[in-house]
Amino acid sequence: MGYIDVNVNSTAPFPPMTSSARPAKTYTITELAREFDATPRAIRFYEDLGLLEPTRAGRNRVYSQRDRTRLKLTLRGKRLGFSLQEIAQLVTMYDTESDTAPQLEAFLGVLAAHRRQLEGQLEDIRVTLDELTLHEGRCRQLLVAANQGRKKP
Repeated sequence: MGYIDVNVNSTAPFPPMTSSARPAKTYTITELAREFDATPRAIRFYEDLGLLEPTRAGRNRVYSQRDRTRLKLTLRGKRLGFSLQEIAQLVTMYDTESDTAPQLEAFLGVLAAHRRQLEGQLEDIRVTLDELTLHEGRCRQLLVAANQGRKKP
């Protein structure tokens, strides 16, 4: 659903509506929530953090294509386990038109740290799974012995 801002007090003629002059696609909070399987409350939370900046049409929030992209990046960052601060850094990086080399280098550092953390967690999980396998094997042995002991009258 798109909105057109009209100034009724203006005496300037309106330019003809061409395909390039069409208003940009906009979204309601319900549309974004449905598309990204997020709650409106979560979207408003990201707005409160400054990650999204919808305009208003009366009491309704109107989200731009930019907001949609920022929400997509936010949810992707959340799914990957990034902190909200790291997500804000990512979203801002994609929004900036200045020299991005320093931002990209800084974000590569964040990605490397996150990778190290996940690899450490993966190793912990592997060790835990190995321990579970040992305990399961021992329990099965004890269960066989216990069942054999009950069968002897």
